[in-house]
Amino acid sequence: MNFMSWTVAVCVAIVGGGFVFAGDQAGLPMGIKNSQNPMDESLSPEESLARISVPDGFQVSLFAAEPDVAQPIAFTFDDRGRLWVVECFSHPIWKPTGNDRILIFEDRNGDGRFETRKVFWDKGNYLTGILLGHGGVWICNTPNLQFIPDENGDDVPDGPPVTVLDGWTRRSPHNVINNLIWGPDGWMYGSIGQSHASTVGKPGAPADQRTQITRGIWRFHPVRKSFEVVARGCVNPWGLDFDDHGEGFFSNCVLPHLWHLIPGARYERRPGETDSKHIYSRIAPICDHLHWGGGTWQSSRGGQGEHSKAGGGHAHTGAMVYLGDNWPDRYRHTYFVGNIHGNRINNDVLGRSGSGYVGRHRPDFLMANDPWFRSLSQKYGPDGGVFMSDWHDFGECHDSDGTHRTSGRIYKITYGTPQHQPVDLGKLSNEELVKLQLHKNDWFVRHARRLLHERSVRSDDMRATRNGLHQLFATHPDTGRKLRALWSLNLIGGLDEAFLTKQLSHADEHIRSWAIRLLVEDRGSTKPLAEMARLAAEDKSSLVRLYLASALQRLPLDDRWAIAEQLVRHGKDSMDRNLPHMIWYGIEPLIKRDQVRAINMLRDTKIPLLRQHIARRAASN
Repeated sequence: MNFMSWTVAVCVAIVGGGFVFAGDQAGLPMGIKNSQNPMDESLSPEESLARISVPDGFQVSLFAAEPDVAQPIAFTFDDRGRLWVVECFSHPIWKPTGNDRILIFEDRNGDGRFETRKVFWDKGNYLTGILLGHGGVWICNTPNLQFIPDENGDDVPDGPPVTVLDGWTRRSPHNVINNLIWGPDGWMYGSIGQSHASTVGKPGAPADQRTQITRGIWRFHPVRKSFEVVARGCVNPWGLDFDDHGEGFFSNCVLPHLWHLIPGARYERRPGETDSKHIYSRIAPICDHLHWGGGTWQSSRGGQGEHSKAGGGHAHTGAMVYLGDNWPDRYRHTYFVGNIHGNRINNDVLGRSGSGYVGRHRPDFLMANDPWFRSLSQKYGPDGGVFMSDWHDFGECHDSDGTHRTSGRIYKITYGTPQHQPVDLGKLSNEELVKLQLHKNDWFVRHARRLLHERSVRSDDMRATRNGLHQLFATHPDTGRKLRALWSLNLIGGLDEAFLTKQLSHADEHIRSWAIRLLVEDRGSTKPLAEMARLAAEDKSSLVRLYLASALQRLPLDDRWAIAEQLVRHGKDSMDRNLPHMIWYGIEPLIKRDQVRAINMLRDTKIPLLRQHIARRAASN
């Protein structure tokens, strides 16, 4: 299906298919049915493995399977390359206590199968996400974001989980907080998909100190303990990853599958939903195709016929931009996502398009040829091989999952024979961690960057480390490596306003864009407003103008005018996928504040959509 027809098709699916339907069987929540036959039996793990097909040169190994793992909903890596897996037995009925578990698997000889397994914790209730760092384990344990301390790293909790944020709603059993990942800025990112609002804050915080979010992407700072909504919209985001330039891309279960993460964005939602009456227009997905053949949403179950030709179906989970060093370079910087109804892994090529990106269709990368296959996460590890979870259940999130609690698999996909080498990054020196910023496999880069962040919190003497990173930034010719140095410097206190302001004149658009993002990171600090206004007027890069538009929302209202008044003059941005909308989100609060200046902006703008929106908002006053 082409991109232009997706809106109509999705509307038909939502209205005709009846996304919200009553739990018509006793004991099941809204939106859940027990359509499974308890007599159903899955293939054995070995039989399932034998059915998987991948491109020539790749091989798939069975890393773990039942009875060693069941219902694997999420996983992550520690600094030794071990796999930490969350088992979720709670879905679809939330209870105050539970037995969801966190398991630790280790493959000591690199053969693609685990040798050791241990239980780290077994008292979770509705566990849906996990991330390691800063002295412990972060978990999505609905309705809480919690931290389990393990400062000495002995795989034994130092105490019970500490709730750092609460207020996440649990009104829908399959739209919950999920998919934790460290961003290049050092924040923990996550997703939430809910039509019912979550009112998030620190435990005990009053209503005026809480943040409301329904559907979208959020982030939490592990040191400052601050929480922000990054972007709002979609239906049920479930998967997020970052590319070599620090751009985020996330998946969405229902509606198109690929979205570019822009701070401050308002994305398309279900028809009729809104989170602000003055938004007026929303940002679309970036894929130029659908994996869905049309009809009601239930029609894609099984991923056959027209759905199979398109890519398998509309329900997607997980997100991976491959930046490992084992797979062929033709897969580097391409996007992978699990297709639930199609029992496969889809693959898109990411390319620039105006201020943002476009995802173009590629042949499906992996076919499970097994109707029980449900890949929820895909991540590359220290040897460049990709680990892929399989929830392994005949149903989906709209089914009770009550009859098949013991199934689950984790596969590993490699090209040729990857080089196995034991790792323990926590034992490396700061100098060695700095050198890892040059590694081709971004697994090393990300873990090393986080370790430097942790060490900077505990130590006042990071001068040599900062000097090494500044040298890398100044001398390395590759933009991606420069950015890695910049991000690490940001985390260890190696940047100031003067340095970042200087980068606003850098030759590379990605460096200029990130300088803007880091300058407005602290909402309360001073900003080089004149220089940013100059960029808004003169910079030829639409990517730079995009992040100037994004930055508007982080500036005091009176500081926005000079930048906005320049951004609205770029008539060539009229047809851009993002810029008219992002500029509007930044200037909308200004219209009521100063109508005379707003009318002057309406007169000067060369972007028709902004002219319409400004007039409409002014009239609404």
